Amino acid sequence: MRDLRASDADRERVVAVLGEAVADGRLTMDEHADRTSRAYAARTLGELTGLTGDLSPEEAQPIIVDDRPVSVVFGRTHRDGRWVVPVKLTLVALFGTVELDLREAVLQRRHIVVDTLILGGRIRLLVPDGVRVDVTGRTILTTRDVRARPADEGPTIEVAGTMIFGSVRARAPKLRLRTRFRNRLTRG
Repeated sequence: MRDLRASDADRERVVAVLGEAVADGRLTMDEHADRTSRAYAARTLGELTGLTGDLSPEEAQPIIVDDRPVSVVFGRTHRDGRWVVPVKLTLVALFGTVELDLREAVLQRRHIVVDTLILGGRIRLLVPDGVRVDVTGRTILTTRDVRARPADEGPTIEVAGTMIFGSVRARAPKLRLRTRFRNRLTRG
C-alpha cells in the first residue's frame, strides 16, 4: 500500500498540514522548507505519510496508509478522508458502530472485500457514485440497507463475514436537487 503512487492532490494535502504546523510553531522554517521539498518530490504515498506523522494524531493525518483491522467495542470509530483501502479489510464491531467513508479513499483493486464480524453492531458505508455494494456474508437478524448508484463497470465493495443482530447500511451521497430534477426529466 505504501508503494502506491501519490497524486498532486495528495502532495498538496501534506503541504497544507506542514503550513499549519509552521504557522503555529510546531515546525521551524528550516524544517518546513525541508519537509515541503520532500513532499513535492515524493513519488509514493508511503513517502508522504512519514512527513506529518509527528504533527497530528493518526485520525487527523492528511493520508492514512493502514492495513490494520478496524474494530470497535461499545463505541464508534470511523475512517474518512484520503486513505488507502486494502484489498481485504477486516472489520469487527461488537455492540459498536464502524463508519467507512470511501468517497476520497484509494481502492487498491476493483473488488474490495470487507471481512466482518458483527455482534450487535453496525456498519455504515458512504460510497461514491459508481460503486456497487454487495452484502454476501452470513446474516442472522441483521438488516441490510444498500442505496448505492453502481455503474456497470464500477468497483465493488463486498461485505462478507458473519453479522449477528446488526445492521449494514451503504449510501451514495445525496444528489443535489437540480441533478435529481434533471434525472427525472430525462427518464420521463
